[in-house]
Amino acid sequence: MISLAEIEAARQRIAGRVKRTPLIPSESLSRRLGTNVYLKLELFQKTGSFKVRGAFNKALTIPEEQRARGLVAVSGGNHAQAVAYVASQLGVRSLILMPQTTPANYVDATREYGAEVVFAPNATEAFERVAGYERQGWTSIHPFDDPLVIAGQGTAGLEIIEDLPPVTDVVASIGGGGFIGGVASAVKNSKPEVRVWGVETEGAESMSQALAAGRPVQLAAITSIAKTLGAPSVTARTLQIAQNTLESVTVVPDSEAIAALRFLLERAKILTEPAAACTLAAAERLRDRFSASSHVVLVLCGGNFGIADLCRLLQ
Repeated sequence: MISLAEIEAARQRIAGRVKRTPLIPSESLSRRLGTNVYLKLELFQKTGSFKVRGAFNKALTIPEEQRARGLVAVSGGNHAQAVAYVASQLGVRSLILMPQTTPANYVDATREYGAEVVFAPNATEAFERVAGYERQGWTSIHPFDDPLVIAGQGTAGLEIIEDLPPVTDVVASIGGGGFIGGVASAVKNSKPEVRVWGVETEGAESMSQALAAGRPVQLAAITSIAKTLGAPSVTARTLQIAQNTLESVTVVPDSEAIAALRFLLERAKILTEPAAACTLAAAERLRDRFSASSHVVLVLCGGNFGIADLCRLLQ
């Protein structure tokens, strides 16, 4: 796990640059699941997701002279916007390598934060191109395979523990494993008895396959609509954290993630990404593991979902 000291240091480093996001009870979800359910509204974070926590923590440790040469990252989702935003706040340039299939709303938002966007045929090739930019002097910020990034994401876990002392269960999504790795490290180091449950969608289940194989597995393609969960592979680091901290990883179909998205929009008045709504879909499947006295937190990790995409899905 990432140590509590590393996560506390990250919180001090990024203080004043990110939001402490709300954690609210949900009566409708509590009735639905027969337990006490709370929503960690990380989709209200700056840039619409948790990603700025890790991006800021990493960027602020880079010497200023080196940082001034520019930040480069690979992302077809929320990490792109986070790095672009962080770079703009620190007054440096940024370049984001994106798969060609990246939704237009992510591309537009990333450019609006001031980043240059360069497209690659797919995420695997985008990662392969990073080394070339590093040789030119750019500093890369990996979306999940970096202890500083993971520690930054873990600050959300500290907030959960502090804002809900009786918490018994935390349900969070998995892309490359950095976010849940940080949250789980914060939670398990603070309260080892709290259970952390991972969630993936079918067609983006790189962690599930890695856990089954005992090693990282490269997915041939990302077919899930939850594009922000679309890491082609987890890493040895994030796999090991998952092995040491997670109760299990629940894989849900896109249809259940969409149904959960609709319910959250209609009943909680919150528009999430499918990559966040899938936590509710997983909690439905896990409901027998919760008791009436449990205190279950669903982490809604992001809300960067285009209206056009929403309309297509709901039709």
